[in-house]
Amino acid sequence: MTSYVIEADGGSRGNPGPAGYGAVVMDASDGQVLAEAAEAIGVTTNNVAEYRGLIAGLKAVLELGGDGAAVAVRMDSKLVVEQMAGRWKIKNEGLRPLAAEAGSLVRRLRVTEWTWIPRERNKHADRLANEAMDAAAKGLTWKAGGTTADAPPREPGTASPGEQSTASRGDTSATSRSRGKTGAAKGGPSAQQTDLLDAGDISDLSAPTASVATAQQRTRGTGTGWAPPTRVATSLLLLRHGETELSVERRFSGLGDAELTANGLAQAAAAAQRLAREPYRLDVIVTSPLRRARQTAEAVAQRTGVEVEVDEDLREADFGAWEGHTFTEVQRRWPDELAAWLADPEVAPPGGESFATTAHRVEAARERLVERYEGKTVLAVSHVTPIKMLLRLALLAPLQALYRMHLDLACLSLIEYYADGPAVVKSFNDTAHLR
Repeated sequence: MTSYVIEADGGSRGNPGPAGYGAVVMDASDGQVLAEAAEAIGVTTNNVAEYRGLIAGLKAVLELGGDGAAVAVRMDSKLVVEQMAGRWKIKNEGLRPLAAEAGSLVRRLRVTEWTWIPRERNKHADRLANEAMDAAAKGLTWKAGGTTADAPPREPGTASPGEQSTASRGDTSATSRSRGKTGAAKGGPSAQQTDLLDAGDISDLSAPTASVATAQQRTRGTGTGWAPPTRVATSLLLLRHGETELSVERRFSGLGDAELTANGLAQAAAAAQRLAREPYRLDVIVTSPLRRARQTAEAVAQRTGVEVEVDEDLREADFGAWEGHTFTEVQRRWPDELAAWLADPEVAPPGGESFATTAHRVEAARERLVERYEGKTVLAVSHVTPIKMLLRLALLAPLQALYRMHLDLACLSLIEYYADGPAVVKSFNDTAHLR
């Protein structure tokens, strides 16, 4: 009796964004490809696409071998593998119907193993998913063998999933994926991924060309684009806290309440001196509740005379059991968990908080600040992850854009929000006050 292997994958260009899945069924004895499936599924999340890929693979095995067929399932989604194996709970209500559908198919088969595999070992299914999304971007539908056919006509004025990916998500490549799986490749995390921590690593990135002096141009009627604004901007200055012992040693620094070092206090003082001068006229200072951010905010408050408010949602991400450890230590003790965390923004460190969850609370803080302090200049003192979240939200970038940003200790960034247009990033990682 033939045994089968399913390899399935799914992705979303935007998370949520234009999405697709791919699945391949092989003969377990010789690896011969017996069936392929792929489809663009409109706008949804990575995890939904992953589940849809699994369901397509299970259906293909039932068509090939019928009820009771033996099959091994291999996917690079740790979330789906662990949930289907019963080792992880399904916390996302939106995934429950898909997990139930997959479960009903599984009960008709004999699944011999649920195995997580790294992305580089799932290239066939990954290619199929991308082919489906690329076909949709051209107004076509995927067909087995990699060929395409004309897609059903769309309503006038609407965009295909692929067009949405390019126009509204800022994708520069038809084959780009918004899953960040490259971080789980051999050799450990990249430099960009290690910078995602609240650590003070040194980078060769050049200083930004935009000056934060443009923050005060709003008083002279300068707008965000080709026409004057209908209202003045709300300026959000983002200040990362100064150095701590954990940032010196490049350790995970989340909710641990580390204090600034002597150098960190000097960095905070330098930022405060800059912000007390023109063109900065701060109306509000808001800080994370964590001590390193509060100390930095208080240094600015002493120089400017502006009172400090605390916003809980500006705190750093919770790294759970990894708090205080280096990346190398985490790789050795939690290799599977680290790989899953790097591959999927909805996966959290053991006992910690996922980037998807962090994104939700940071977005809530942004909406609250922009609404409450419309037309004012707000200084938000926070940490690497929340600041990167605010910048990537302003740029309409996917969560994986966090891996492509570097923020130095005590750096300044500036976002302006207009009621009649999108947010505009005016400055990024400005450290002129530290030189």
